[in-house]
Amino acid sequence: MLRFYFKSGLVAFAAAVAIGGAGCSAGRSTLPGIGPQTLDTWRSSHAGQVTRLTSQPPTGMQLAWLLTDGSILAQSNSNWNSFYRYTPDAEGGYSDGTWSAVISLQSGYGPDAAASDLLANGEFVISGGEYNEPGNGYDLQLTNLGAVYNPLTNKFTPLGHPHGWKFIGDSPSSVLPNGKLLLGDKLTEDDAALNPKTLKWKTVKHKGKADFNAEEGWTLLADGTILTADVKNAPNSEIYNPKTGTWKSAGSTIVDLHSPSPYGCLLYGPSLCYYPPGEIGPAVLRPDGTVFYTGSYTSGYGPGHTAVYSTTAGTWTKGPDFPNGDNAGDSFAVLEPSGNVLVFGDSGTAYEWNGTSFNQLNGITEQGPPLLLPTGQIMVLGYSSVILYTPTGSPKASWAPTISNCPSSITAGQTYKISGTQFNGLSQAMSFGDEYQNPTNYPLVRITMSSSGKVYYLRTHDHSTMGVATGSATVSTNFDVPSGITSGSGQLVVVANGIASKPVTVSVSGSDRHRR
Repeated sequence: MLRFYFKSGLVAFAAAVAIGGAGCSAGRSTLPGIGPQTLDTWRSSHAGQVTRLTSQPPTGMQLAWLLTDGSILAQSNSNWNSFYRYTPDAEGGYSDGTWSAVISLQSGYGPDAAASDLLANGEFVISGGEYNEPGNGYDLQLTNLGAVYNPLTNKFTPLGHPHGWKFIGDSPSSVLPNGKLLLGDKLTEDDAALNPKTLKWKTVKHKGKADFNAEEGWTLLADGTILTADVKNAPNSEIYNPKTGTWKSAGSTIVDLHSPSPYGCLLYGPSLCYYPPGEIGPAVLRPDGTVFYTGSYTSGYGPGHTAVYSTTAGTWTKGPDFPNGDNAGDSFAVLEPSGNVLVFGDSGTAYEWNGTSFNQLNGITEQGPPLLLPTGQIMVLGYSSVILYTPTGSPKASWAPTISNCPSSITAGQTYKISGTQFNGLSQAMSFGDEYQNPTNYPLVRITMSSSGKVYYLRTHDHSTMGVATGSATVSTNFDVPSGITSGSGQLVVVANGIASKPVTVSVSGSDRHRR
């Protein structure tokens, strides 16, 4: 991505369905802030609704990430060194939450267009940056600085870089099923993995890579491999196997998904040349096992192409071109819990892909990066205001997490383990052309108190896997009960990618128990 290519983002909504687990009593499914009415009723009355946040941020935001306690970490667009945190309201709603400042990154590090991911322990990692504040006399810096954010201490800690990597910049990244963060060197074919326990980097094998990693996006597949469509070597695609450290061709995407670069040598370092290979659009793994890949403009700013990769057949098919001569180069896409994909074209127009064709969405006037919320809504960080968008559609029951083992009673300040299936969802759900990673494929635990309707997000951490579409395999996570939670009976759900499990009833011994 080049800074002036920065585009906008998208939307989604979902429901809560699934199968209750043994040892937990099933309850009624509701949405935070909606009260006892059913989700289907709520959807039918709010379909396609755009709502402006009552609590607008103190400054414009560049990108946001969903933390495992239901809060949002957001980076300032006016000062890239500064971050803010947004907490939902007492009913779990995101329209009138609370913004608070987070301690800034270390001095000299204020990245734009960096690699960024949430680790299985609940901490946030940001690495590199195509640009960096404060500047030092040249624009393209490809910084190799990094940092780790601990939501418990509300602090950033500087993070080192892989050995010998003088530059990182806007590199592709993905958390692997085993919890390690895989990072690609933008300027070469090299890859490195971050150990989440030691926060140490280790270079890994990358045999067979056809071209360098620049401008490529990575999509985590259900088998733990990573799919990418080459930019420099378009229309070739490749799959990386982390277990063997090898890349292999996944065949031609049939249509050209990358845009030709209008630039020659771009200086960085400050006297080195980077020759950008072009841009590409986002790619999203869908519940049916296909990956919907979008393209940037082709020649003469013509319409962007699309292609669909079947993970079961290992083949590509041509998709339709974007309507109205539009394209999605360096833009965002979101997987709706319904299975449809929402894409923002570079024109600012939002489109929905239903697996066959595009549908243009009207009413989304704000442009800016999106974030899929646990309510199934999408927060769009607009340039003039932040909005929530709720499209139509519901997930299939088989897509939801299921709870098989959970405590029947919980106590304030304690940590518990919960297990079941599909806690990480069926996809990373969020995608950009290359950098700006903010996937949501990890479990959140939410409890709604039966008497008051008050909603608590119970911070999750140390998930047993970060893989997607784990099917019938038993997976687990740990959750912390807030010290300030009240006593009573509650309905607990596990949420992944905006889709909630069927609720189970738990007894809560809260902080008020000694005052009774």
